[in-house]
Amino acid sequence: MSEQDSPVREPAVTAHTLTLPSGALRYEARADWMTLYSDDKPSAEVFHVAYTLCDAPDRPLTFVFNGGPGAASAYLHLGVLGPRRVFFNDDGSLPPSPARVIDNPQTWLQFTDLVFIDPVGTGFSRTLEREGEEPAAAEKRKKHYWTVEGDLDAMGEVIRRYLSRHQRWGSPIYLAGESYGGFRVARMARRLQEQDGVGLCGALLISPAIEFDLLGGSAYNVLPWIDKLPTMAAAGLHHGRAALAGETRAEHLAEAERFALEELTVALAAGDALSSARRAEIYNKMAGLIGLPASLIARCAGRVEMTRFCRELLRDQGLVCGLYDASVTVRDPFPSSEQFGGPDPTLAGLSRIFTAAVMSYLTAELAVTESVRDYHLLSMSVNQSWRDGEGELRTDLVGSMSELRYGMSLNPDMKVMIVHGSYDLVTPYFSSWRLVALGQLTESQRRAVFLRHYPGGHMFYTWAESRRAFFHDTAALYAR
Repeated sequence: MSEQDSPVREPAVTAHTLTLPSGALRYEARADWMTLYSDDKPSAEVFHVAYTLCDAPDRPLTFVFNGGPGAASAYLHLGVLGPRRVFFNDDGSLPPSPARVIDNPQTWLQFTDLVFIDPVGTGFSRTLEREGEEPAAAEKRKKHYWTVEGDLDAMGEVIRRYLSRHQRWGSPIYLAGESYGGFRVARMARRLQEQDGVGLCGALLISPAIEFDLLGGSAYNVLPWIDKLPTMAAAGLHHGRAALAGETRAEHLAEAERFALEELTVALAAGDALSSARRAEIYNKMAGLIGLPASLIARCAGRVEMTRFCRELLRDQGLVCGLYDASVTVRDPFPSSEQFGGPDPTLAGLSRIFTAAVMSYLTAELAVTESVRDYHLLSMSVNQSWRDGEGELRTDLVGSMSELRYGMSLNPDMKVMIVHGSYDLVTPYFSSWRLVALGQLTESQRRAVFLRHYPGGHMFYTWAESRRAFFHDTAALYAR
């Protein structure tokens, strides 16, 4: 049997009890597949894990995605939201192997039922073979799911079919997504309500990539350089290289945000039209805020690549900071090389932790007997094939902020949460802050938006302090 064959699948349903200080949670876990259709024929099957509290009808229901694109939902599932989670050290650092799965006192199951969805090509989700179908047609059908629109179609179909299959159309519905999953949630805030008839009570964006043209940077696009500056300031302060602006970390970041908007923007946008003396003054201020030499900043014309920042901040110690969490470091294995050739200290270590954890958990605790397929935690095949349509473009110029604003106008009662890790250089928090400020929201819409950044990186919830704060903030949002 090939990994794309479609056997008759029975869900794995198990009963569990989680004992918390507030009492015991009795819940059902259902690991299942949802068949998707195209041209009225089975086209793909999507693996998902659902948790429902026993004897507790009419609860909120939250559909959860991760990002990539190409990532399975295991990161949010076993990282922070589910009733069981991967063990991390309190400071977010990775423990030695083997991975351990422990009870999660901060599980969202305390205030919402949960459905974790693995998009096509991730986890155990795959396209299905059709008898007599030409290979080129099968490949085109598969890659349709790896486009922005095809992915949204598929996730909308999963949600609709789940609501019908389990009679949950009357539940308060929420969406939660991390990284590209946050982009997906923002897009679905419009699409799911307008096209699929699914009203939303809340959209939660976790370390989101909202506008993809803000993730890079060039000599002519100044905004990405602006957005990363406060994160660099946080990392520089954390490592003792920045000069504290104010009396507290919060004041330091506030000054970095002000400087980024009011001074660095002017220097980058004006270029040589600004006097050399004024540029030098701005570069000196930037040096104090982020901890790099002013001479290096001047050579970069104020445009400090995140990879350069991470390589240079602690170069004298032979250490490199992480892109996904600049508070974490790794020994530079090739310090004399022009380019850094070592692993990212966060991202590279997560695969061994989460792959082992999710496979152990699904088979040993949730009774999933899938043995034909590999579990794709993060599929680079999906990621590298991703397109913004049926053509050759990727997601570089695709955004979702307008879709989120449209969704908020469709549904004035929908709450929005946007949260980040303050040391995340890949999806910096200040980008989301600016986008909300540019959104021309009404006062009531602005009150419906919750913004927060926590100590930590892209997966800030691996830090015990941040995980607890995130839980309390989210519980309060649902209670509203």
